[in-house]
Amino acid sequence: MIGLALLLGFVIGGLLGLLGGGGSILTVPALVYVIGQTPQMAVTTSLAIVGANSAMGMMFHQAQGTLNWRVALLFGGVGMGVSYLFAGVSKHVSPVLLMVAFAALMVVIGVSLLRQPRQEAQSSKPIVLWKVLGGGAGVGALTGILGVGGGFLIVPSLVMLVGLPMREAVGTSLVIIAMNSAAGFLGHLDGATLDAQLIALFVGAGLGGTFVGAKLAKRLPAARLRQAFAWFVMILGALLLLDNAPKLLL
Repeated sequence: MIGLALLLGFVIGGLLGLLGGGGSILTVPALVYVIGQTPQMAVTTSLAIVGANSAMGMMFHQAQGTLNWRVALLFGGVGMGVSYLFAGVSKHVSPVLLMVAFAALMVVIGVSLLRQPRQEAQSSKPIVLWKVLGGGAGVGALTGILGVGGGFLIVPSLVMLVGLPMREAVGTSLVIIAMNSAAGFLGHLDGATLDAQLIALFVGAGLGGTFVGAKLAKRLPAARLRQAFAWFVMILGALLLLDNAPKLLL
């Protein structure tokens, strides 16, 4: 189990460093189906793991100059408040419904990734305040309810709504994920029992993964990687739906 946790932690950290998201999409199902946690416990644990890994990836991208602090603080600041307010919602939702909602979100995210333009715009669009704040509020709500750091919602929002270049959006996304995850984690702490050793294993391995991912982000074609991961996300989401949706009828 220790070796498996280290492998999963490295992969999750690598995805965050490389693509600016994807950590929670793998973390929650892995904690539920591989580690054996309940969906509610997995949500809280995921927020701790993804938040820590994103903070580390943020530092690597800052060193590379692919990070917009102004947008990150505005987008993430609103998201933190909304995430904290919505964190208690998951406690009143059945575990099966929570997993179905998570799986449906994965399918939607995968489709949105495939529909992203192949080419990055050559210049940034003017930043509009209401778009930054509105995007932050929407992602923050999903973070609080589903334990989703929101990278694959944040990155498309930063590129298509806010107007950041793709590589800058990836680094900026990690700041926002770390902020949202921290707020969501605090909102879930009430009465929660966490496995500190498991979290430490995931975060420790994630440090190496985020470092490798951030380095690869400078060299590999991000558009093709994103499209491949979009299919992976949709397939995994479809499998989760097939497993959990019939249980809602029981």
